[in-house]
Amino acid sequence: MQDFFVCDFFAAVPKHDLASMEHPIFSLSTRPDRRVVSYDHNGTTLTVTPSVKGRATIFDADILIFCISQLMAALNVGRAVSRKLTLTARDLLQATNRETSGDGYKRLRDAFERLAGTRITTNIVTGDHEITSGFGLIESWEIVRKTRGGRMVAVAVTLSEWLFNAVLSRSVLTLSRDYFRMRKPLERRIYELARKHCGRQAEWSVSVATLAKKTGSTSPVRVFRAMLREMIRENRLPDYVLSEEPGDILRVAPRAAVIEPGEGPHLRPETLDQARALIPGDDVHALQAEWRAWWATTGRPRLRSADRAFLGWVRTRGT
Repeated sequence: MQDFFVCDFFAAVPKHDLASMEHPIFSLSTRPDRRVVSYDHNGTTLTVTPSVKGRATIFDADILIFCISQLMAALNVGRAVSRKLTLTARDLLQATNRETSGDGYKRLRDAFERLAGTRITTNIVTGDHEITSGFGLIESWEIVRKTRGGRMVAVAVTLSEWLFNAVLSRSVLTLSRDYFRMRKPLERRIYELARKHCGRQAEWSVSVATLAKKTGSTSPVRVFRAMLREMIRENRLPDYVLSEEPGDILRVAPRAAVIEPGEGPHLRPETLDQARALIPGDDVHALQAEWRAWWATTGRPRLRSADRAFLGWVRTRGT
C-alpha cells in the first residue's frame, strides 16, 4: 500500500459503501442540521454527532462516493491504494454533476468541513472490523494547491479507517450514473435503500413507518407518506419503480426484467479482459450486469455472438 493515492480515473463507475446505503448516516436537511441522531434497528446502533457546521448531508456524501469509486477502479486493475487520496476539485465537481463556479467550490469546501466534523459511533461492521469508538467520516482534508484567487485546485483527503475497510473488503455497490442528477434528498435516500435491498430480488416491500426510520426522515409519517406518493406519481427514480400496497406498504421493483442466475447471454473470460482494455477502470462485472439488463428490456433478442454484441455495447459507453 502506498502513502498517497492519486484520483486519476476518468468516468469511474459510481460506487457507495453498503453501510451508508443501509443506515441513516447523512442528513436529508438542506439547512444546517445540528441534532445528535441516535438510530437502533435490528441490533445495529448508530449515533451521529454533528459539528457546529452541522451534520454531513446526503449531498456531502458525493465526495465519499467519488473517492470510493476511484479506489475501486484502482483495485479492479490491480493498482495499489491508500486511504489518503489526492484529487482535483474540478474533476470531483464534474463527476458528481456539480457547478464549477465560485459558489460550487465554496460549497465543496463546506462539504469537506461537515464530513470532517461529523462524528460516528456505531457497531456496524465493515469487512471484518467492528468499530465501537467515535470516528469522523473523513479523518482530515487539506487544500494542497490554490489559484491566485484562493480557489482550491487540488485537495488531499484522508478517509476514516472504517470507510477504507469497506473499500478493501469490497463492501460496496454500483450506483446509477443518474444518482448525481437527483436533487431531492429523499429521492436519493430511497434509491440507496432500493439499490441495497432490491439488488438481486424481484422486489422489496417495506412498511412506510419502517422506511421513514431507515431514511432518517424527520417528517411526520403522514407527511412522509405524501412525499412517497409524489415520488410514485413522478416515477423518476433510476432503475426502480415504486408502488403503494395495502397495509401502508411501499413496494420497490427493478425497472429492468429480472434475469435469473444461469439465464441470459454468457460471456467468455477473455471478452471481459477486452472490455477492461476498452474502458480502463470500469467494473466489467457491473458493465456485464447492466448489459444483460439492457438485453432483457429490449426483448431478449437472439444474439449470433454475445461476446461481439457486448463489446460493441461497451464501445458505445466509452465514446
